[in-house]
Amino acid sequence: MKVTEHIENAKGKTLFSFEIIPPQKGKSIQELYDNIDPLMEFNPPFIDVTTSREEYIYIDRGNGLLDKKLTRMRPGTLGICASIKHKYNVDTVPHLLCGGFTKEETEYMLVDCHYLGINNVMALRGDAMKHEQSFTPKDGGNHYAVDLVKQIKDLNCGQYLHEVIDTDNKADFCIGVAGYPEKHLESPSLQSDLKRLKEKVDAGADYVVTQMFFDNAKYFAFVEKAREMGITIPIIPGIKPIAVQRHLQVLPQIFRIDLPEDLIDAVDKCKNNAEIKQVGIEWAVQQSLELKAAGVPFLHYYSMGKSENIRQIASQVF
Repeated sequence: MKVTEHIENAKGKTLFSFEIIPPQKGKSIQELYDNIDPLMEFNPPFIDVTTSREEYIYIDRGNGLLDKKLTRMRPGTLGICASIKHKYNVDTVPHLLCGGFTKEETEYMLVDCHYLGINNVMALRGDAMKHEQSFTPKDGGNHYAVDLVKQIKDLNCGQYLHEVIDTDNKADFCIGVAGYPEKHLESPSLQSDLKRLKEKVDAGADYVVTQMFFDNAKYFAFVEKAREMGITIPIIPGIKPIAVQRHLQVLPQIFRIDLPEDLIDAVDKCKNNAEIKQVGIEWAVQQSLELKAAGVPFLHYYSMGKSENIRQIASQVF
């Protein structure tokens, strides 16, 4: 079932969903199951599965020379999606990236999703590689998320990259895109960023999931500005609980977000990570209750593959 259909069927009730990352190459999927199991009591209609882009490693050839090889630390997004769908009978949403993938590779993944009965996808540009100062698309790949949305919509119409196929077995993907309540880190302003979001919506996006935020006022203001711009599709808030001290430095640095002073002060008073984790849970609970009272369609949690704090939050909210 499509994410938008889940929202429609809920008739105003706020639903629970979360995002996971695939295990690192060589790791067992069982650890992932062990972290999904405790969250299934909250009946998530869908689970997001992230995609990792390519990285480069250097292999010593033994003669003083190095071979540069492409690798992926966390492969298997589509396999994880199929496995979760089969094991838990829940919809899955694989992330599709511009970065690291050609248009042909994207098309093949979409075809495989269609074969597997996966009809929701999240269309993202992706981040720059570690050695890049700015994002550079792969040769033959989509440059921006709006281009990726257009490719998915074309496929829904039977328009493949190199041919039009007249068939009754067309894909019908529901397309999610990202929104940034505090603007994308590369955008010159929030208004400019909203214009980019409107372009993705006009290209065919069906719903928005926001970047994490820690001040609900910023989410509400973002939604209001989006509606004023004519963006009418559902805007799902993304929530991530603070868990360790270094989140105070890492999250603003990576995601260019602000942390409320009250949250910073509460974390600074903690003696260890166990206390910080509890502060993060309590903050996310209050965020979630306020958002739920406002009637948001979903509360979407960034679990990063760990479920205990998400379970504690959900048990107080749902």
